Amino acid sequence: MEEMKTSGEKPISKFDKFFEISARKTAIKTEIIAGLTTFFAMCYIVLVNPGQISGATGGTIWNSVYIGGIIAAIIGTVLTAILGKMPFAQAAGMGLNSFFFVCFVLPEFKKLDAGLSGDPITAYQGGLILILLSGIIFLILSVTGARKAIAKALPDCLKKAIPAGIGLFIALLGFKAAGIVVPDRYTMVGFLNLSVIGSNTATWFSSDPNVLSVVPALSAFIGLLVIVILDKFKIKGNVILGILSATVLYYLMSWTLPSFNMGQIGQTFVDFGTVGLPSVFKGESWVYAFGTVGILNAICYIITFCLIDMFDTVGTLYGAASAANMLDENGDPINMDGCLMADSIATCAGAILGTSTVTTYVESAAGVGAGGRTGLTSLVVAACFVFCLFLSPVASVIPQSATAPALIYVGVLMLRNFSAIDMKDLSSAVPAFLTLILMPLTYSIANGIGIGAISYVLIKLCTGKYTKKDIIVTGIAIVFIARFLLTFTGTYPEYVW
Repeated sequence: MEEMKTSGEKPISKFDKFFEISARKTAIKTEIIAGLTTFFAMCYIVLVNPGQISGATGGTIWNSVYIGGIIAAIIGTVLTAILGKMPFAQAAGMGLNSFFFVCFVLPEFKKLDAGLSGDPITAYQGGLILILLSGIIFLILSVTGARKAIAKALPDCLKKAIPAGIGLFIALLGFKAAGIVVPDRYTMVGFLNLSVIGSNTATWFSSDPNVLSVVPALSAFIGLLVIVILDKFKIKGNVILGILSATVLYYLMSWTLPSFNMGQIGQTFVDFGTVGLPSVFKGESWVYAFGTVGILNAICYIITFCLIDMFDTVGTLYGAASAANMLDENGDPINMDGCLMADSIATCAGAILGTSTVTTYVESAAGVGAGGRTGLTSLVVAACFVFCLFLSPVASVIPQSATAPALIYVGVLMLRNFSAIDMKDLSSAVPAFLTLILMPLTYSIANGIGIGAISYVLIKLCTGKYTKKDIIVTGIAIVFIARFLLTFTGTYPEYVW
């Protein structure tokens, strides 16, 4: 039986009532357009995520993450629509997917490069255990309401510095993937050598290896400019268009043709079922997570993934809800608990499916800007992701350098958070700066958070400004101190690049 809003008005269907379409003064057509807008703003993650977690090496890990990442995005986005009833979408978090690779998969590739025995697949599967545990903790914090206490207790300077530091971190990865930043034995890092094409213009369109070595950098740089220029003109889908532009330029300048293997569609599902899906159910994965990685390292990684997911999601919810004028009387996003529940469940589901931490995407604001106000927007995004499951042959021809512009662009967006820090107060500025700068310099998000927390606590103690609310950040600092002193946290510089 359909209900009436008031006498004389059109009846409200159960569908309308559930999503509150009329109540939020929107329409189904508007919600569909908003969903498509959000999808095209964030669909680059379909191309970027597998490359970030697998290190752009392709193979079984790439295939597994491709399918698992999309299914996790579908689950998280549908849950946001049903539990949160908000126009937000979810997918594997940028920065966290790169950090996942650096923490778990990269060390095994280093061993192989050094002629030692390495097992990237087991490391990938073991890392998913820690993602699952961080998701479970986030879920418990959301259900019990402890999330609010932690959110209030973590220093504001660190909350703003963490996403900014992640921005620098993934921007560095983007520059590295494009070949713009290269290793240098004397200065650690340097700029690529462009003189190979500047000395003889006749070689610009040749197959000379020296010339071809700068093609990734040139195509990535132009792709970044395309993204920024389109963004300036407020063209939706600017990131995916930038990636596609860089891809076309890459093949044109390198005088090569992409090859499509339609049989890859089946292989991606096979690898997903044999490598990604069984991961958290294998004893070897648990042994790697707490044996090879080490208990203290594992705890620090779990804390890191959980904290970043929490504050990334909360920040996105506040920003997007504010833009949509969907805040309650206390200034909090409406249905916030449902959105956080959806996020934490999606992270757990993502770990089981084979991808890193799933989080609410800031690109959801694009859909909000297009008029999206209900969970119907999210359902449209999820439906679009379903079609991506069968596009792996297309995704696999995107070179690593073509996804680099997306990393750099997102890094710029995340760096904006740092401008809100009070740099006149050194007790906040120094911990924030250490958090920001040590993430890219030590190639570790966890190191940045750890040093930031430790320095904040020590400064507060020594200046007599320590308060009860600093107890939580003190606990985090103590865990990281133990990790730094009792476990190996270094890198192998000669193999990082």
